[in-house]
Amino acid sequence: MSENWFEIKNIRELDSPALVVFPERVKHNIQLAIDMIGDRDRLRPHIKTNKSPDVAKLMLKAGITKFKCATIAEAEMLALCNAPDVLLAYQPLGPKLNRFISLIKKYPATKFSCLTDNIAAATEQALTFSSENITFPVYFDLNVGMNRTGIAPDENAIALFDHCKSLKGISVVGLHAYDGHIREVDFEAKKKKCDEAFALVEKLNEKLKLPTIIMGGSPAFSVHCKRKDIECSPGTFVYWDKGYTDLCPEQKFLPAIVLVTRIISLPSPNKICTDLGHKSVAAENEITRRIFFLNAEGLKPVGQSEEHLVLETNEHHSYKVGDIFYGLPYHVCPTVALYERVFTIEKGKVTGEWKTVSRDRKLTV
Repeated sequence: MSENWFEIKNIRELDSPALVVFPERVKHNIQLAIDMIGDRDRLRPHIKTNKSPDVAKLMLKAGITKFKCATIAEAEMLALCNAPDVLLAYQPLGPKLNRFISLIKKYPATKFSCLTDNIAAATEQALTFSSENITFPVYFDLNVGMNRTGIAPDENAIALFDHCKSLKGISVVGLHAYDGHIREVDFEAKKKKCDEAFALVEKLNEKLKLPTIIMGGSPAFSVHCKRKDIECSPGTFVYWDKGYTDLCPEQKFLPAIVLVTRIISLPSPNKICTDLGHKSVAAENEITRRIFFLNAEGLKPVGQSEEHLVLETNEHHSYKVGDIFYGLPYHVCPTVALYERVFTIEKGKVTGEWKTVSRDRKLTV
């Protein structure tokens, strides 16, 4: 591929800041994920990165039938795309549980499921589903070290399983574990920790004997995809980003989405200001790890506000107001959520747009 694969020939027609996507690279990444796992039925991509019906349809066209999501809106978007199987990887309770019931009723062609991780939540879910004469499939969310959600894969999970067997309205169909805390760059070190986390899940399931295990996200995909009889749910792979390019060198996904920003001011001899503010790129990382410029070196981010990013360079630079920078976000998922649309780039030109539909919290239910 050209060294400057990211450059846009009709860039003067594109306002900035903008997020642009390269559909051929997206297709490449989808096929690579299928090739890595070797079985489409074991691939359950997380839609939270792209939030796009266009991407979901590309996955469906590639033969992927199972999906994972984090919000009711994402689940509805997938149902609108006629996705056959959708796991809400969240524990719906209260108003969210009522919305989920409405979603299930509105889209009967899609098989939905969700997570549960404690007795009180499982009881509330069971009562709500049984009141609607529904027996609903749930997965136990297991905590294997992320320490975010989930029940420990020990006697506590066994007690929860025993409790759920006494409930009407839910049916425990599998185990779900996300090991996003494992951040080793060295593959063998990563594999060792992933294997240790998976061993906890496997040991539990020797007792529960549930038919399905869903394991990991993008960082651990290169490990878990080699296991037999488990589902994997990477999400970032479809667009990729600078963060995972650095963290997962063994994974050969292509960056498929790029930030476009322009110089709008030269406030001092050694500083330039672009239009890439907090509202245009995920800002949870420290300022030097938000964007990686593809066509400029030696620029040091020193200040960012809502609509501006100030960069420091040497006093003898040749940059001008209006110059274009192309960059990879370090964290693509929350960056995508800042944009209501991404512009498609094909053969070096802007050709259309994909709506980021489920960045909205609510579609219809």
